[in-house]
Amino acid sequence: MNQLAAFILTLALLVGCSVEGGLPPVATDQVKARFPPGGVVNSIEIDAVNRLPLRTAELVAPDGQATPASYLHVNPSPSAAFYQRQIDTPYGGNIAGIVNLTPVPAIIAGAPQGDAQLLAMVSTASIPLPDEIEYRRDWRSYRIFLSFGDIAGEVERLVLPAPEPLPKG
Repeated sequence: MNQLAAFILTLALLVGCSVEGGLPPVATDQVKARFPPGGVVNSIEIDAVNRLPLRTAELVAPDGQATPASYLHVNPSPSAAFYQRQIDTPYGGNIAGIVNLTPVPAIIAGAPQGDAQLLAMVSTASIPLPDEIEYRRDWRSYRIFLSFGDIAGEVERLVLPAPEPLPKG
């Protein structure tokens, strides 16, 4: 499961697993800037949950030079379905402590038992580092500027500190 899917699933579990007879869960705004562990070391990843879509993301150096995101994706209506699993086997279990030596049966997913839909947009962006050596030297002076919403409508702006680079190795 990739990190974004895990992030969405965790958020969905936090705000509620079922929408039976009530209002769908409402997400709180969250933004995270990071270098993905084991991923590309010269690119900052942005994960955002907001009621508005992420429209721009850029890294601004101490001298004012801006580097825009090379990748930006918005999922306007993320959801997750939850299934109850059942074991497909003619043997009901372990009788008198004797272990069944037959092959392990397949686990079959049944019908969906519940679902959750997030009333927010999940956005991801990737910003390449213009100069990895300079960034390592002065990363505390860099900032990430994000803009959510449409130009004609409501717009929110957010400034984040740049993430610490991963240790070399």
